[in-house]
Amino acid sequence: MKDNFYITTSIAYTNAKPHIGFALESVQADAMARWNRLQGRETFFLTGTDEHGVKIKRAAFDAGKSVKEFVDELSDNFKGLKEALDLSWDQFIRTSDKKNHWPGAQALWRKLEESGDIYWKEYKGLYCVGCENFVTEKDLVDGKCPDHKKEPEEIEEKNLFFRLSKYGEKIAELIKSGELEILPEGRRNEILSFIEGGLEDVSFSRSKDKLDWGIPVPGHEDQVMYVWCDALSNYISAIGYGRDEKNFEKWWPAEIHVIGKDILRFHAAIWPGMLLAAGIPLPKKIFVHGFVTAEGEKISKSIGNVIDPYELVEKYGTDPVRYYLLRDLPSDEDGDFSTKRFEERYNADLANGLGNFASRITTLAESVGDLSGQNASEEVLQKIKQTAEQAALASEKFKLHETVSTIWSLIKFGDGYINENKPWEDSNKEVIYNGLHLLHAISKFIDPIIPESAEKIRANLKMDGDKVIGAKKIENLFPRLNA
Repeated sequence: MKDNFYITTSIAYTNAKPHIGFALESVQADAMARWNRLQGRETFFLTGTDEHGVKIKRAAFDAGKSVKEFVDELSDNFKGLKEALDLSWDQFIRTSDKKNHWPGAQALWRKLEESGDIYWKEYKGLYCVGCENFVTEKDLVDGKCPDHKKEPEEIEEKNLFFRLSKYGEKIAELIKSGELEILPEGRRNEILSFIEGGLEDVSFSRSKDKLDWGIPVPGHEDQVMYVWCDALSNYISAIGYGRDEKNFEKWWPAEIHVIGKDILRFHAAIWPGMLLAAGIPLPKKIFVHGFVTAEGEKISKSIGNVIDPYELVEKYGTDPVRYYLLRDLPSDEDGDFSTKRFEERYNADLANGLGNFASRITTLAESVGDLSGQNASEEVLQKIKQTAEQAALASEKFKLHETVSTIWSLIKFGDGYINENKPWEDSNKEVIYNGLHLLHAISKFIDPIIPESAEKIRANLKMDGDKVIGAKKIENLFPRLNA
């Protein structure tokens, strides 16, 4: 295990405000970043916004705003998730950033040209503005894009193309060997099947006559970069590629990209092809999370079931939202957001679970005072060790819902231990100390999941170095909801 850990989310497309799916992705990546910091690894967590393209220019026009004004406003919306969701990202990259992003994107383009893999081609095809991608007739359902329910536009122009077809065999080989690990396995099999069906060269630029909102192509000032070299290059431009090679070499290759399943092909086929062509190492892992539905239905503006993460936080608080996203939505599958289920989880796991245990044991500890000289029992130490091992194993596989479940089993064990030994009857310091030692361990385990609550717990523990020796009573960590 190297000392550095570099993790990224995808960069959010600035044609609409943040939705629950990106909140899920952000919290997942944040939990992994925090987990690795706890392991003592120097960690860099990147997120940001994708701000170029036809769809954004049209959305800005429809909103009656300049493109820059439009993307600035939406980018700020995504930036605001840092406070709302207590995210610990280190950098927020914007593809409209001429200082930090453009040099890297243009340096990568030059490398692709040097490799001989950029060429001119007359092209006529179907283009889906919603996907920002060319599609074929076989991709359509009843003549429409299955994701955006709109007919694609027919485009005919001369653009620069990237010779992706050259790298299909090598990409498949790297995925099969595990050098480029795709998680979960189902997504690995999906992308292998796609690659082995044959990769086609991809359009890499657009004429400035058709789109003037983008990064100029080096040496071809009448062209702007199409989404691939523009957006995907953020993962290397943000850490210095093309402007600060020392910092780039410190962090690259990324340990993991966290993405949604709808952009798997871009990240596990086009991106590796670009990196191979440029002679840049590939990321180590790509983790693919599923979609979020709402009360069993696909989230849609037309249905009116869009879930605003800001509204959720305002109603329930940051930590409960983080907890639900990490615990109740399977990390590696589609998940359903249910208000009823959210409130049940809150009351059962947070109010009656962690909150109740923290209150009970700190009340007992406060009543007996100083607990110096006490030591945790072998049973408690073993249970903590077992939890740490199981949580680490689940985290390494990116099964964060299992990590959370494992940690909450330790809370359940602590409650059971207190109930069985009834220290309120005899003020047994040994039993109370064991409970307090468990709470201290739990506060560390939950730090990547609900960091604010973890800090509140630790603030009420009296420490002598690394050893807990007493506590102040914790009240209303999670007040019950009237379900």
